Amino acid sequence: MTSLSVEMLAADAVEPITSAGNAQLGIAVLAGIAVIVLLITKFKMHAFLALTIGSLALGSFAGAAPAKTIASFTAGLGSTVAGVGVLIALGAILGKLLADSGGADQIVDTILAKASKRAMPWAMVLIASIIGLPLFFEVGIVLMIPVVLLVAKRGNYSLMRIGIPALAGLSVMHGLIPPHPGPLVAIDALGANLGVTLALGVLVAVPTVILAGPVFSRYAARWVDIKAPETMVPQRPAEDLDRRPSFGATLATILLPVVLMLVKALVEIVVDDPEQGLQRVTDVIGSPLVALLAAVIVGMFTLGRAAGFTKARLSTTVEKSLAPIAGVLLIVGAGGGFKQTLIDAGVGQMILDFSENWSIPALLLGWLIAVAIRLATGSATVATISAAGLVAPLAADMSTSHVALLVLAVGAGSLFFSHVNDAGFWLVKEYFGMDVGQTVKTWSVMETIISVVSLVFILLLSLIL
Repeated sequence: MTSLSVEMLAADAVEPITSAGNAQLGIAVLAGIAVIVLLITKFKMHAFLALTIGSLALGSFAGAAPAKTIASFTAGLGSTVAGVGVLIALGAILGKLLADSGGADQIVDTILAKASKRAMPWAMVLIASIIGLPLFFEVGIVLMIPVVLLVAKRGNYSLMRIGIPALAGLSVMHGLIPPHPGPLVAIDALGANLGVTLALGVLVAVPTVILAGPVFSRYAARWVDIKAPETMVPQRPAEDLDRRPSFGATLATILLPVVLMLVKALVEIVVDDPEQGLQRVTDVIGSPLVALLAAVIVGMFTLGRAAGFTKARLSTTVEKSLAPIAGVLLIVGAGGGFKQTLIDAGVGQMILDFSENWSIPALLLGWLIAVAIRLATGSATVATISAAGLVAPLAADMSTSHVALLVLAVGAGSLFFSHVNDAGFWLVKEYFGMDVGQTVKTWSVMETIISVVSLVFILLLSLIL
């Protein structure tokens, strides 16, 4: 879920690390997940250690050689940290600059002044949906977290009442709306029309994000009534600041990576020639790493220098931003290692084998296959790519609108019930300071609502169109 190249690599057919049959693999998956959950909940073990041990247990139960299991886990950990880790680090630096300069205060004060208490969840889902349009989920998270946590703290809101709408906005964009990598790959695999898919995706996304965001957040706030964790909340800037950045400059800095990535996506759609000079430039400046790095560098001037920071203070701010995220990086990396162990064990192929004999409508079949692969591997993009490839022959005799709906059905299934094998699960858990049970009752349920509600609206549209 971090980058198209990483996920495409993970989705490619690989030599399984074990020759176990489907039954043994199924048992191994359940046992591996059970080990992780038991170690965290019963024995209070750190999630990084639990995920590492659970991955080794999965390989052992599946009959894989220990060396192959270790290689698979470390490869997954490395690729996840290489993709997500750098983004989290850059996001942490940007968040610290926002906080220490007073820029985050400026954004939050403006939002609190303009939006009523009742309208706040709706404001958050709108902001997250706009920011999440061109961004990978993890990039959207690191950009939104400082705002979400500060709004929750200053406005004295339950964290879930503010956080769930923001997460829903980001997640719906990630699963249903191109130019995100999953939907784009599915459009290519199924031969769908991008414009039609985008239009129908927006039709499905709007009611879905309302139900999974502001509406569900009411119940999530009752089930898990927590405040923003002090360790993650950006602290108020020191009172010795003579001034703080303007609202416009702060907002422009936050939106800079969004604009760069959106430009890249639009150029890919319009130009569609990797050798063309303009697209080669936008491919670089619109990559998540470069876009966020640009925002950090610009932020040093529009935020740090605007608040009167010296070069020494800027250096100190960057240094202090990285220490709190060490644990998050390790946990998210280990989640990626567990996911890769599942994929290399052949679990994705096992799901595809089972699905070949299902005799059900194409839209529902695409959704179910994506759900099964999502549950098994934890990756939304791997689920989308695999499921789209399997149902591609069914698209040959479909109308343009129904092919687009098939793309959306696969994307909706890829979001179903995120749990311990998804790096995003651990990212949300750590940022929001929840335990595993609380994360399941909020984040996992929200993802399931998005998946099921999307499917319902997709099936309704299939009856009309």
